[in-house]
Amino acid sequence: MKRLLSVIFVVCCAVTSVMGQQERDFYARLSDAALELTQDVVVYDPAYFRIGYPGGDVPANKGVCTDVVIRAYRKLGIDLQKEVHEDMKADFAKYPNNWGLKRPDTNIDHRRVPNLMVFFSRHGQKLPVTDNAADYLPGDVVCWMLSGGATHIGIVVDRKSLTSNRNKVVHNIGAGQVVEDCLFEYKIIGHYRYRK
Repeated sequence: MKRLLSVIFVVCCAVTSVMGQQERDFYARLSDAALELTQDVVVYDPAYFRIGYPGGDVPANKGVCTDVVIRAYRKLGIDLQKEVHEDMKADFAKYPNNWGLKRPDTNIDHRRVPNLMVFFSRHGQKLPVTDNAADYLPGDVVCWMLSGGATHIGIVVDRKSLTSNRNKVVHNIGAGQVVEDCLFEYKIIGHYRYRK
């Protein structure tokens, strides 16, 4: 019996180790995908666009902060437009009613920070918001509250700041898709890991 339990323990540890490595690999690839986006020229444009579904995107040279997250995940085969829409369709009342909508809108729902926060909370890991930079790992999604009540979102990447030694963030706050040392520049209101 002891031998059987030992074998089971070893197998469980091996499976856990493989799963842990796959998870680390996923978030490393998400970080790389976000960094790739900084090579594209994108003008900040918060306009409402009619886009296809699923797999729709605003014009490639336009976007906002949420489009950074959407495009990075899409590079890994995850369509947040579809995922958010299906979740909103299944449980619309769980999502903010900030926009007076009566039903989901595939053109815009996934492009709103509060909706992504709800989605990541429901289907990913909601992590603690701390003042410790070491808690924010490459591939983590971070949401902020800006002055005036606007929300913002970005992806922590595997690129360290030479001055602060903390991981930088890929985001779009008006200057296109850029990588900056801005983790603690704004009030953090959400910290997530999402892997389908």
